[in-house]
Formats: sequence, structure tokens, C-alpha cells
Amino acid sequence: MEAQVILVNEQDEATGVMEKMEAHRKGMLHRAFSVFVMNDKGEMLLQQRALDKYHSGGLWTNTCCSHPLPGETVEAAAHRRLFEEMGFDCALTGLFQFTYRTAFGNGLIEHEYDHVLSGIYNGIINPDPTEVNDYRYMSITAVTRLLEAEPSQFTSWFQLALPRVIERLTV
Repeated sequence: MEAQVILVNEQDEATGVMEKMEAHRKGMLHRAFSVFVMNDKGEMLLQQRALDKYHSGGLWTNTCCSHPLPGETVEAAAHRRLFEEMGFDCALTGLFQFTYRTAFGNGLIEHEYDHVLSGIYNGIINPDPTEVNDYRYMSITAVTRLLEAEPSQFTSWFQLALPRVIERLTV
């Protein structure tokens, strides 16, 4: 069965489901999540998306991101995908939600109602190479400097979410 996403309105109320790639071709607003994991040193765990991802391949981004399946809560999906992508799980806390729309050169459009969550983890990382090309912990200062110097190396949603994540995590 093809992966499906949950279509939503601007208030994150479910309006239906659609096959994932069709939703991205049509730019339909759908539910998503982005997980930002830190370690005890205050460093952020970034992943470089696998080179052959359907969009944004090879770009650096937050620890994990994806879409809940129909009937799955955002929190359950975030835990599932964190383990599937990065090989670990940890306690997660919701930070905020935001909506964004990004068109890619390959004709796909990300139009997401994105739930942003955070967690702390210090253990072993075992990423799935079909999802993750590389990963690293970086200080928030280093991430911010790199993003300012080379924004094209980062995903669009990461660039939008990072300032609000920093604000929430340093309050």
C-alpha cells in the first residue's frame, strides 16, 4: 500500500487522506512533524538527508521529520520515525506548530502543518542509510553560523523552524 498523509486545514483539522506523492505533486496541506534532539552539552543533532530522497536530498536538517499515518498521533509517529530514521528513541515534548509551503525544482511542493517537538538524547545513534547520509551534533552557535553562511545546505523547513526552536529551548 502506498504511504498516505493526513490532509488538514489551517487549524490542523483533518479533512481527508491522500497518497503522499500525490499530495506533494498537488501541494496539498498535510500534517507533518519535525523533531529536534539535543544532547546534555546543548548541542543539536542534525541529519543530512539521504542523497536520493524525493526532495532535499543531501541537505542538512533537524534530527528527524516525517508525516503521521492515518489514525496515528503526531507523538506516536514522531517516536516511530525517530527510531526508524536514527535508530533511537527518547522522550519528546511539543514546542510549537507552523505552516509552510516550499516548491522544489523537481515539481514537488511541501505544504505542511508542521508540529515541532524536542528531546534530549546522549546514547548510540544508528541511522538508516536509506534515510540518512550523515549526522552530527553541533552547538547552536555553530549551526546558526553555518546556516547564515550556507543556507542552501539546509532544508527549507529547518531554516524556518530553527529560530523558534532556539527561542523555546533557551527560555
